[in-house]
Amino acid sequence: MSRRYKVVITDNDYGDNDVECGILEAIGAEVVNVQAKREGDLYDIAPEADAFIVQYAKVSLETLTRARNCKVVARYGIGVDTVDVDAASERGILVTNVQDYCTDEVADHATGLWLSLVKKFLQYNRSTHAGKWAWRAERPVYRVRGRTMGIVSFGRIGRAIAERAKPHGVKLIVFDPYVDEETIHAFGATKVGKEELVSRADYICMQAPMSAETRHFLSDAEFALMKKSIIIVNTGRGPTIDNKALYKALLDGTVAGAGLDDPEEEPAKRPDWSPDGNPIFTLDNVIVTPHTAYYSEESIQQCRTVAASEVARVLTGQKPVNLINGDAIARKAQTGT
Repeated sequence: MSRRYKVVITDNDYGDNDVECGILEAIGAEVVNVQAKREGDLYDIAPEADAFIVQYAKVSLETLTRARNCKVVARYGIGVDTVDVDAASERGILVTNVQDYCTDEVADHATGLWLSLVKKFLQYNRSTHAGKWAWRAERPVYRVRGRTMGIVSFGRIGRAIAERAKPHGVKLIVFDPYVDEETIHAFGATKVGKEELVSRADYICMQAPMSAETRHFLSDAEFALMKKSIIIVNTGRGPTIDNKALYKALLDGTVAGAGLDDPEEEPAKRPDWSPDGNPIFTLDNVIVTPHTAYYSEESIQQCRTVAASEVARVLTGQKPVNLINGDAIARKAQTGT
């Protein structure tokens, strides 16, 4: 009798494995949820794993070297920066993600944070709850129409943010070196360089993925170029904004408010976390949500279904739909190296 496939869920915060088990047990696989907070938590089980499904855990060379039977690493979500894709490709391990999901959720979240900061909803709410009924309590609030929004990264979500912002009467400028000017113009926006975006914008919406070139995309040098009282929203990856530099800019009034769906330290990836380590959490003009921009009941269901289905496809000899490293594996097969 052949051995059952073992699918290791490195971690997830969904509360159960019901969706994944429903799909994977149907092909005879065993599903194990490790809830790894440190990569070392995966070392012992890696040799038994035919597949990994990953949310926040790091799956690097050390784990993949031990995972001699692994055929696929499936990521819950779009980004795959927690997976060593090069190491996986070297070993012929497929890497998949979940594309085309949560676009509306993240764009709605970014727009909500932006308008909440512009209109100072949190501050007014605190004032009224404290018994202070005065529009002057949180001056100044400025009109949105006619101001400039800069969007960093213009993929599906960046474009959806533009569509939501445009009816508010803002001028749209975009920084994305990988999207052509014609595409950006079709959304009523203008393509600009990074320096022009940070110096012209009244609002910046960050939706950048995590990479070496986007780490600390906004830091001291960028804040020094910004207009006074700019508002910044980040529904992309936390480390794309240098939180120490942002804190200083918030204190000196360069930044009037910030909305972050994840701070720089990305708490979900840490075994122990406290807001005490990040002074951003002491400020009342900062809204921080616990990486919930992608969340709706529908998007969670879609994410889990797609990730598990990709694993099921690979383990049953089918080609996955959202393959990240297909070209790299094909090149390796052709060269034999």
